[in-house]
This record gives sequence, C-alpha cells and structure tokens, in this order.
Amino acid sequence: MLTPPTFDKAFQDRLDELFKWRRDVRHFKTDPLPDGMMDQLLETATLAPSVGNSQPWRFIKVISPQRRKAIRDNFEACNKEALADYDGDQATAYASLKLSGLDRAPAHLAVFCDTKTQVGMGLGQKTMPETLKYSVVSSIQTLWLSARAQGVGLGWVSIIEPEEVKHILDIDEPSWELVAYLCIGYPEEEHIVPELVRTGWQERLPFSQTVLER
Repeated sequence: MLTPPTFDKAFQDRLDELFKWRRDVRHFKTDPLPDGMMDQLLETATLAPSVGNSQPWRFIKVISPQRRKAIRDNFEACNKEALADYDGDQATAYASLKLSGLDRAPAHLAVFCDTKTQVGMGLGQKTMPETLKYSVVSSIQTLWLSARAQGVGLGWVSIIEPEEVKHILDIDEPSWELVAYLCIGYPEEEHIVPELVRTGWQERLPFSQTVLER
C-alpha cells in the first residue's frame, strides 16, 4: 500500500495562492507551448473526478488554421448578436471588452462531453444526468490550475454556437456535446484581479452573499 503524502502548511498556502492567481486569460503571447506540454496538461486533466468514473471528457486539439478561422468567424457573428442585447453605457463597455484570445493564443482546445458513454454504466446519473457535464467541467478546472502552475494561461470562449463548432470540427457523434472552447498560451500580463473586475464590468460578490445556512 502506498503511503499518502503529507501536504504541510507551506503547501496549503501555496495552493491557495494558485487558486487566487488563476485567471481567465484574454491577452496571449504568440509563443508556442513547449513540445509535449499540452499532452502533459491533458493527462493531468484526466485525473479529475467523474460521476461513476465515467470519464466523459473528449478533448479535440484544433490545429487546422482553416478550422480556427471558421471558429473565429462564428465567434464574431455571435459576439455581434450579443452586443445587440446591451444599450447605452453597457453596450459601450461590452464593445470595449476583449472577449476572446482566438487571434493570438498558440493552442486551441475544444472540450466535449460524451453524454451517452457506457463507461461507468450510468452510476450516479439516474436523477442527475447533467453530472456528466459537471465531470467535464471538473477536468477543465484541473487543466486550468495545472496550466497556471506552469505559467500558462487559459481563456474560455463561450460566445460561440456549439452545433456550428461540431460542424466545423467534423464531429459526427450525436452524443458529443460541446462544453468549452479554450484558448491556451502564455499570458501577456499577470493579474490577481479578474479582468471583468478591473474593467468595471462586474465586482466579485462578498463571501457572505454566496454561502447560506438552513
């Protein structure tokens, strides 16, 4: 039997620091990631917990410039529609935000959930089948933190059409549903404060407002 490690106070403090410095990066350098780093990060991502040990995550490395451009075009169309939802100062503020790193990030990653996987034999999904997607999100968070620990940033692009992304990437499995489109690379700047806080879009909620007792 393996002896589990002891995570001392110094490690715990450093871990908390990692959580605080994890940012949704939008401004990337174009420097490529070292050979093998993406595979190492993805292998770490698969250490995440999953309902019934179903491991429903499916990672697609988007390498093709043509496919990347198509994703970028779809983002532009969706972003234009999203801008129309805001008026006045809020519209001006939205238009000023850089909401994707699609142009400069050296690595693009589409993350899907296999919603019909037979792995795990459905354990834990009877009343909450959405836990499959929650498991994929857990793998993304694991990837995010592992990347940040190595000085690499991650940006989550959500202003895209999932079905169009499947079409662009030639994903014909009907059970695969897009969970995230990620930009990955070295950030141009490091910040402990989220960008949407720095730009005045949305402040963090106080802790007391997010924890209740019954």
